[in-house]
This record gives sequence, C-alpha cells and structure tokens, in this order.
Amino acid sequence: MNFRRMNSEDQTDVIAIQEEITRRSVTDQWREMLGDHVDNPLRPAFVADEEGQVVGFILGEIKVGEFGNELSGWLGMVGVKPNHMGRGTGAHLAEELFRDFKGKKVQEVFTAVPWDSGDMLAFFKNLGFDRSAFINLQLGL
Repeated sequence: MNFRRMNSEDQTDVIAIQEEITRRSVTDQWREMLGDHVDNPLRPAFVADEEGQVVGFILGEIKVGEFGNELSGWLGMVGVKPNHMGRGTGAHLAEELFRDFKGKKVQEVFTAVPWDSGDMLAFFKNLGFDRSAFINLQLGL
C-alpha cells in the first residue's frame, strides 16, 4: 500500500469512501471543503492507495494561535473503505499527517470524537491521543 498526499484526481475516490462510510451523499459544502485540502500547506491531506485505487484518506489542518498555541494540528477526518478497515490503514495515514505536522513545527495535535463512539475512541487512543484540557462546546443556530 502506498501513502501519499491527496491530489485533485483523488477527490472522487475520497467522496465515494465518505459516502460509503456515512451511507449518504456528501454536500456541495463538503466537496468544497475537500477541495480546500489540495495543495494547501495549512490543510494537509493524505490518501492510502492500493494498486491505483484510493482506499483511505485523512484530512488535517494547522491552526495558528488557537487556544494559546502558536501552532496546533487538527486531525479533522479519517476514512477507510469498510473492506480495508482493521489493516492499519488509518494508523499509517495518521503517521503521515503527524510527520507533516512535525515538519511544520506543530507540537500538539487535537481532534474531536463523539462521546459514544467507542470504536473511534479506541482508534485515537491507539494513536496516543488522550483527553485534553479543553471541553467541546456547542451552540445551535
């Protein structure tokens, strides 16, 4: 399996993975957000490619000045085709993202997980994540 930066040609495959995982069509806003990750050093994205087919993706973001940190990395989304889960694809994608963050002098990486998503919590704990000093807050508009 090959792990590499996402390019514009990968977007169709990434959208298909997201739709397969969520069982619904992505919105135009989601497509636009995905496009913002192509060739954007502050929004790195990587894919897992197996024999020319994208089987997983990860989207990150570097934020400046968030929560008192000069630079912080955010793991925004990771997706792996269901028939490729459990093979370490997501973990390898995270390693690529973290390597990119380190190269840009990021020292802390954050993410958010639904409180009742045990499988996602386990995945992130296996990557070394733990609770942070921050609490997610929400405001409905």
